[in-house]
Amino acid sequence: MNIKILGNEVIQGKQLTREEARWLYSQPFKELCEKADEIRAHFCANGFDICTIINGKSGRCSENCRFCAQSAHNHTGTEEYPLLSTEEILEQAKKNDEQGVLRYSIVTSGKRLSDKEVDRMCDTVRQIRKETGIGVCISFGLLNGEQYKKLKEAGVTRVHNNLETSRRNFPNVCTTHTFEDKISAIRAAQAAGLSVCSGGIMGLGETAEDRIDMAFTLRELGIKSVPVNMLNPIPGTPFEHNRKLTAEDMCRIVAVYRFILPDASIRLAGGRGLLGDKGKSCFQSGANAAISGDMLTTAGITVETDMKLLEELGYEVRYGNE
Repeated sequence: MNIKILGNEVIQGKQLTREEARWLYSQPFKELCEKADEIRAHFCANGFDICTIINGKSGRCSENCRFCAQSAHNHTGTEEYPLLSTEEILEQAKKNDEQGVLRYSIVTSGKRLSDKEVDRMCDTVRQIRKETGIGVCISFGLLNGEQYKKLKEAGVTRVHNNLETSRRNFPNVCTTHTFEDKISAIRAAQAAGLSVCSGGIMGLGETAEDRIDMAFTLRELGIKSVPVNMLNPIPGTPFEHNRKLTAEDMCRIVAVYRFILPDASIRLAGGRGLLGDKGKSCFQSGANAAISGDMLTTAGITVETDMKLLEELGYEVRYGNE
C-alpha cells in the first residue's frame, strides 16, 4: 500500500477498509497529515464550521463515566446547578451570534432530561431562534423519538451525542448505560429529522484499533459532524492519571479520521487548550471544525483567538456538511 495512492483513491470515492485504516495509522507522520489535508481540501474546500457550547445544567449526573467531572460518582468539586433560565441561555446565544459563531449548543448533565425539562428547553430554543440567527444544537442525553420531535419543531437543527469510544472499550469507560443505548438515541434523533454530531474522547485507555472502530461506527451511522476530544485528566476522576496525548497523537488521529470520513466536519473539541499550538497543526492535518470558547467544566480558547487563527490558515467560517 501507498499513502498517496490510497489518498487519491479516497478522493475518487473509495471507502477505506479497516485493514487499510490499521495500516495507515502507523505510516510516516508528515506524509499522512499532508495527504489528509489534501482530502479535506477536496471534499470541504476551505470551509470551517465553528460552534460554541453552554453548560445548561451542571453536575450531579447519575452516570458513572470515568472521565467526567460532572458525574456524582466522581469527586471533583465541580459547580452544580439546575437547568439555566431562558434569559441566561439566550444572553450567551446573542453574544456568540454577534461574534460570527455558526452553531450554539446547549449541553446538560444527566442521563436524560425529563419531559418537563424538554418542554422548558423547547421554549428557550424558540426564543433563541426568534431573537438571533444562530443555529441551535442540543446535548440532552439519551432522549426518545417524541422528545426529539418536539425539539425539532421548536427549532433545533442538530443533536450531539458522543459515542465516546469503541463498542469494545465502552464498558471500561461507563457501565450505567451502554454503547447500544447511545446508538438507539442517535437513530431516534435521525428518525426525527435531526442531524447528529457524534464523536469521542481520545486518551480513555483505548487502542489505535478502538479509535478506528469508532470512526467506522460513525461512518455506518452517516455522521457528518465528528468531535474529536482529547482527554483532560481531571483530579477526582478514575482517569485522572491517564497519559495526556500529544499534538502529534491528535494530528495522527484526525488524519486517519479524514481518510475514513472524507467529507465530514472533523471537529477539535475538549482538551484542545492543552495543545501548545491550540490545534493549529490538526487544522493542517485534516480537521476543519472546532468548538470555540469555554468547554463544560474547563476553560477553552476564545472565539476571537480562533477567528484570527482561521484567517491566518485561509479558512472561511461556514456550515459544514450536514
